[in-house]
Amino acid sequence: MAKEIKTIGVLTSGGDAPGMNAAIRAVVRAGIASGLSVKGIRRGYAGLMEEDIFDMGTMSVTDIVQRGGTILFTSRCKRMMTPEGQKQAADICRNHGIDGVVVIGGDGSFRGAQKLSENGINTIAIPGTIDLDIACTEYTIGFDTACNTAMEAIDKVRDTSASHERCSIIEVMGRTAGHIALWCGISNGSEYVLIPERHKESDEQAIIEKIQSKRRIGKKHHIVVNAEGVGNSYEMAERIEAATGIETRATVIGHIQRGGNPTCRDRVYASAMGALAVDLLLEGKTNRVVAYTDGEFCDYDIDEALAMTKDIDQHLYSMTKRLSR
Repeated sequence: MAKEIKTIGVLTSGGDAPGMNAAIRAVVRAGIASGLSVKGIRRGYAGLMEEDIFDMGTMSVTDIVQRGGTILFTSRCKRMMTPEGQKQAADICRNHGIDGVVVIGGDGSFRGAQKLSENGINTIAIPGTIDLDIACTEYTIGFDTACNTAMEAIDKVRDTSASHERCSIIEVMGRTAGHIALWCGISNGSEYVLIPERHKESDEQAIIEKIQSKRRIGKKHHIVVNAEGVGNSYEMAERIEAATGIETRATVIGHIQRGGNPTCRDRVYASAMGALAVDLLLEGKTNRVVAYTDGEFCDYDIDEALAMTKDIDQHLYSMTKRLSR
């Protein structure tokens, strides 16, 4: 028989992502509408360990859906990686009367949720990461906003690059996943996209040859989108300038991709995921991840989700090469 859920907690963990506040709002409002008490946990698992826990009401999430970042703050917690820390976290939940926890974050946060579940606390995870690197879902909170932020920044760099007839190497976020770079490469019409999943030593020489061939047919400026995981954008710019004789500059967009007002999609999808997480807890479910697959919101077992692997969209990657000819 499923354990009756009366009080739930919500926390955000790991890297922040635009749309997390929309998810928090949905968890609080959906929980209260279903007769639950809702507690906020500040600073992720670190705040849970320190019992930084407070009651949340309808007014505590007023006017946050449009805000970037997370009102609950976030952090990373090494102690949550130990069996002792995991047991302590579950005991703290029980001491505060928390029957279920909604965890908003990436795969590291999912592992914490998995351990809470193993220690008797019902947990539902929501994918909140700008990197789109959660294998079980086609959507993660913040990716759409991050892409739009990077796209607009690259458009602005293109303006000055065109004015000076330069080549611009523009670095976007993505240490192990090149999804932002790939989408921006297409949306910004770049000559080349560098991503960690497909990076080869020969890429740089290919960029040089492409720039030279484009110059011969009259193109005066060039955009190369480089994922953070490939790195060395400044050094790459120096080498390309030396090889081509064309002024080349590197721009690292950086953490502005994590901030800003979330897009409509990030607000709506994050809200839907937050409400579904509450429904799953009410059904007595635990150790689940909310996902968006084949046009529908659904859920997966966390163990299954963490065992999945995700590659870059090969169709999109191949398309970038065709469209940049």
